[in-house]
Amino acid sequence: MRPDNPTVSCCGEADAYWCDDVRVRNGRTYCRITDTRPNELLGRRPVDVGTELYIPDRAVKWDEGNPTGHVIVFLVHGLGGFKAVVCFVQVTGA
Repeated sequence: MRPDNPTVSCCGEADAYWCDDVRVRNGRTYCRITDTRPNELLGRRPVDVGTELYIPDRAVKWDEGNPTGHVIVFLVHGLGGFKAVVCFVQVTGA
């Protein structure tokens, strides 16, 4: 569920990208897309590996992680490509 609106889902698998290269600069969180899975099989729009995204604090899931072994960012897409980060889920132990 979205951290900024807990009654709304973060989206689905077609909106999820691995974003394992996480950095903090000047108190702001950024990640770079590291997901090389085939977009066609996941039904998602392409986002180039290496694309850096700003992660707003409102999108960070502080209360839960995921056991996938990857940091996951959920994106909403618009006409010109990705539009916004809606969830940023960190890794937890399996």
